[in-house]
Amino acid sequence: MSTRLDLLKIAQEEQTGDLFKHLDGLYKRSKVQPKGSSDAIIWEGGNQHGGVKPVAHAFTDMFALNGTLMALDVLGLPFLGVPMMAQFRHDSKLASLEWFGKLDYTAIKWSTAGDFLVNEGGKKVVVNGKSANAPLRTAAGVFCNVRPYGTITSIRFMPGLPYSQDKKKFNISRETGIIHSEMNTPGVRMAHAIRLFLKMVNDTGHIGRVATKPTQAQEDAINAGLVRWMLKGTKFELKRAYAVDAYEEHRDNVDAIVALLPKDFKAGMENWKGEITEHISDTNFGLMLHDMINKRNCIIYTTDLDGDRLTDLLADAPDALRAWGQMILDHVKPGMDMQKVWADMGFTMKNGKDMTSIMYRTEGAPIYEQTLGSADAMLMRLLAGDETVGGTKNPYDPRIHFVLINDAYKAANPGNKELATWLDAQLATFDRIYGGKTPRYLEGYDKLKSAIRPWGA
Repeated sequence: MSTRLDLLKIAQEEQTGDLFKHLDGLYKRSKVQPKGSSDAIIWEGGNQHGGVKPVAHAFTDMFALNGTLMALDVLGLPFLGVPMMAQFRHDSKLASLEWFGKLDYTAIKWSTAGDFLVNEGGKKVVVNGKSANAPLRTAAGVFCNVRPYGTITSIRFMPGLPYSQDKKKFNISRETGIIHSEMNTPGVRMAHAIRLFLKMVNDTGHIGRVATKPTQAQEDAINAGLVRWMLKGTKFELKRAYAVDAYEEHRDNVDAIVALLPKDFKAGMENWKGEITEHISDTNFGLMLHDMINKRNCIIYTTDLDGDRLTDLLADAPDALRAWGQMILDHVKPGMDMQKVWADMGFTMKNGKDMTSIMYRTEGAPIYEQTLGSADAMLMRLLAGDETVGGTKNPYDPRIHFVLINDAYKAANPGNKELATWLDAQLATFDRIYGGKTPRYLEGYDKLKSAIRPWGA
């Protein structure tokens, strides 16, 4: 019989014990070190069968941690684990964010609640760095995230919050290209995000939509200006344009960023082509709904703040559209189920929980990212001994862990057909077990352990 992790014990240690010490006893310290570091704590595990390149996992909090450890134990894939639990990253002053960000491996990072409380000198305080998203992105050199969902792909530039509308405070460093807009926004990374956007439009043939507010926010004007500079000398067709050319309007500031880019930054772009349209971000929300309904393939380039809102809408819209469709079906009384009609019509979006987010960085492989907003409360219910609160709540569904692992390990091991086939088979097994009534968390773990033979076993 295969060994089992004591998942409940791990959850208990997180609340009242020493979680770092417990995990340090479960996993072997790896000799792998990130660039520029010799004392980073990196754990390793899994089976090295088939020369599979491991994926780096952020060991964070609550079900983001517990679900990750469960999925890795069930699958047995080789992994690197970076201790990023709230208390540890607080006590270590976010050192592990640097370790994680500088590992040259495809990675998976979970976003959890931003107001996590930890112990400091006998009192509870909000964890240093909150959810660690912003400092991690800075440390890792992240310049955007990409979210493909149905026919829509959203590319959100980051980091760049909040906007500045105060021209007196707005400036760009001629030495670093940092845009000051209450927060320091790296203009060079902005250029990387735009180039990726244009490359994806060229490679796919999809419509490219630029969603910024160049006449309202200073930072957006630089974004829009960089887009126009990037389009120069290419074969892209600007089908709809802003009334003002943001590059001509903000040439000095845009050129300050361009001067810091590698001289060959646009090499090869002269033959890139496709259809580009410029829209203010608010208008693009409505356009995106039309694109979804008409199953029109498009790629949307957005700023940080508006990109966050856009993907929220992208996640929420399918449920609203299906509910509206069901109301129409009920009104005309054909006796059909909108869920089936939705699938029969070729729509694939569910409810956003299966939307993958991929963060790209200027150096190193992408980071696969997902948010578990309600996972904290779910784990507390498990610890309280009544996971379903008398049957009124559903147990935790760990499918997203298996989906993200499927995507990340394929990306880390391109061309490995044996691995890809195996990953898809295990996801199918998961869906058989969880396809009906969701089992309780520990019961589901036992069923998965019994049904799935770990990689290389």
